[in-house]
Amino acid sequence: MRHPVPEIVPLDVILPDEPLLMMGAGPVPIPAKVAAANGIVINHLGDTMARIIEQVKAMSRYVFQTQSQHILGVAGPGSAAMEMAIVNLVVPGSKVLSVRNGFFSNRLAEMAERVEAEVIVADVDSAQAADAEQIIAALRQHRPNVLTIVQGETSNTVYNHALPAICRAARELNCLVITDAVCTLSTMPLDMDDWGVDAVITGGQKGLSSIPGVSLVAFSERAWELITTRKDMLRHWCLDAKLADQFWYQKSYHYTAPVSGILAIHEALRLICQETLPRRFDRHLKCSLALQAGIEGLGLSLYVDGPSRLNSVVGINLPDGIEGKALLQHMSKQHGVEISGSFGPRIVRIGQMGEQCRAHHLFRTVHALGSSVKSLGVAVDLPSGVAALERTLETYTPQFN
Repeated sequence: MRHPVPEIVPLDVILPDEPLLMMGAGPVPIPAKVAAANGIVINHLGDTMARIIEQVKAMSRYVFQTQSQHILGVAGPGSAAMEMAIVNLVVPGSKVLSVRNGFFSNRLAEMAERVEAEVIVADVDSAQAADAEQIIAALRQHRPNVLTIVQGETSNTVYNHALPAICRAARELNCLVITDAVCTLSTMPLDMDDWGVDAVITGGQKGLSSIPGVSLVAFSERAWELITTRKDMLRHWCLDAKLADQFWYQKSYHYTAPVSGILAIHEALRLICQETLPRRFDRHLKCSLALQAGIEGLGLSLYVDGPSRLNSVVGINLPDGIEGKALLQHMSKQHGVEISGSFGPRIVRIGQMGEQCRAHHLFRTVHALGSSVKSLGVAVDLPSGVAALERTLETYTPQFN
């Protein structure tokens, strides 16, 4: 034969003997029921799948806090859901105001440029949330057709806490709002209908604690009216919301659905509904505040201050003399804990999404972080860090129940 069979190393040789604890910015650990569902394959059409899809839509309406009848699944990462929202709501030649305060908010602006929109970028200072007055002033000045904004900027751990006020102002100006909630949906409040968000994007692998590769996007009635009345032909086929609607609402064929991933996201949503959003919000806030206290107890500092700090992903300033790559490698190899590096700032990031928000994961992570920093030559107070973590867990008062 002209081409020899390649020599391949089996996965059980490549992968570590003991699974790593995934405490980075995603993917996150998945519950056993989600993992089990992901191992099942069924017919992507027919009565069984139709029943599952109906339940996915019902549970999604609860998680998105919406009555929308236009929630669609996407066979792809959160960025594919982003692109579905952009290509269906941004008409070529229309005007888009894009709030940019990090890597993923910039991706929304880039996608809008690729569909030939007139994109106006509202840049936000590093480690700061978007200011409501400034964004509302820009809305009034430019009168865009669409506003893009992230709720939580995963890349630099910034939380756009003024999102509700910005969305309501945009609605008054008849501007559609696209919001990236990949790391925040189900980890903190996002009320799609009450706030007036027109497209909410999320991926499976972060806040929802499901697998990568299956995402969700919810469209408002206003957004859907634009989608169904557009006269131009969409340049994307797989991401055409009207075609996706054939599968998700008309029990018809679009493309072969990622059935295992849909079953996984079904179980992830079911577990969220079983826990309830108020309890889930409290669990996330409690664990994130405890983690932050533990980090500061070690003697390390957090990247973002005050209300601009995102709780779903926590940014930690790297001490002088330590490189992020060396710290990540030490934590992974010596302690079996993986956290994330940076998309620019000199930080490392620890996730607080879904199954990451469990006390035993926090203690293991703080110990791994402190021990690794110490091993790399920077003094930390490990007992104080663990004590601060424990104290915050014990004294937390529920905010949502």
